[in-house]
Amino acid sequence: MWRRDREAAERAAARRQRENDAPRLATIVPELESLRLEVRETRANIANPEASHIRRVVIAHAPALFVVPCHDSHCKEGGHDVTRDVMSALRARTPRFEGEDPCQGTVGSANCERILRYVGHATYRP
Repeated sequence: MWRRDREAAERAAARRQRENDAPRLATIVPELESLRLEVRETRANIANPEASHIRRVVIAHAPALFVVPCHDSHCKEGGHDVTRDVMSALRARTPRFEGEDPCQGTVGSANCERILRYVGHATYRP
């Protein structure tokens, strides 16, 4: 158990470092006024989400980085990096956008079967 705790702490530290190193969202998309992401994670072929939440982004301080860890505690090297797609929508001033991303991690010797689906709602200054 100690090893898993250490690995989780190392992943969290790496994630924080990546967030600290990323450019700020307000710098990249200065006209962005608000951003809300509705996130659901499901297993493949199962309609009901196993995990869902709404993330309200604090524009003034947020990194231009959108990485969501996999919610399967047994998943190794998994997670969802939707930064490219979210930033593309924000740069295009898209008010509503959505997407999905399969986890690239593994559970035991099999591929992780979790899929992240998200809907973004953004407002922009004129």
